[in-house]
Amino acid sequence: MLNLFLPGLTEVNGDLIYSFVLLSIAAILVLSYSLKLLFRGKAQFDRVDREGSSALLGKGIMEMAYWGLQPVGELFILLGFTPNAISFLSLFFGILTGVALAFGHFGSGGFFCTLCSLLDSVDGMVARKTGKASDSGEVVDAAVDRFVEFFFFAGLIVYYHNVPWLVILTLSALLGSFMVSYSTAKAEALQVKPPRGSMRRTERAVYLTLGAVLAPISIQSFELNANYPSSGLYPISIGYPMVFALFIVAVFANGSALIRLRAIANAVKGRKN
Repeated sequence: MLNLFLPGLTEVNGDLIYSFVLLSIAAILVLSYSLKLLFRGKAQFDRVDREGSSALLGKGIMEMAYWGLQPVGELFILLGFTPNAISFLSLFFGILTGVALAFGHFGSGGFFCTLCSLLDSVDGMVARKTGKASDSGEVVDAAVDRFVEFFFFAGLIVYYHNVPWLVILTLSALLGSFMVSYSTAKAEALQVKPPRGSMRRTERAVYLTLGAVLAPISIQSFELNANYPSSGLYPISIGYPMVFALFIVAVFANGSALIRLRAIANAVKGRKN
């Protein structure tokens, strides 16, 4: 139903094409950046340096991704897009992501989610390069990020609604995602620097998108004859990489949020003393 740009193909084959296209683009990016490392050295960006890395997402990967986005940012500037326009375009693809996932189209969902993540990085890039960075723009960007994440998880909940443990897992990942973001906002409001922690916005986007992109390959290879849940009206394929990504986000995001909130509370307590 939602293989919107691939008419005439079955749902599974259409999602597989989305997945293989994205994986191919990623492979090209890795090859291109490897050649750059070999002949010209690594790319360095202030934004990547400020955000830093974690055990779950290395700084080198972030530098490679940001390097690959530079031409995209220049294109949006050339076309006259404002940062807010790019943010709202990200929101549009976020809605499409949720709808795609609600129908079990992991490949197209991963494709739309990739576009969201790219646009989420590009809007800030355009704002800085055009001198249009502002506090109001940051508010719009942060709000769009929360909406996009909600649509992703909401789509999965709709799809997994007959499987209670998957609904609980998805809600746990949603809770962790929002609490990590809340801890960051609370720290900024209290002027406290929290531990960097793990599963911040960039890491969550990478793991969740990768889970969605790899799910059609798992379904094609292992789940074509799946009939789960057997008691449901509409048997579904689980998409094991998606479930694994949800588990990783649920565990590490909630753990990171608790550590960060405790550190913030201790810092404020120490300040008052």
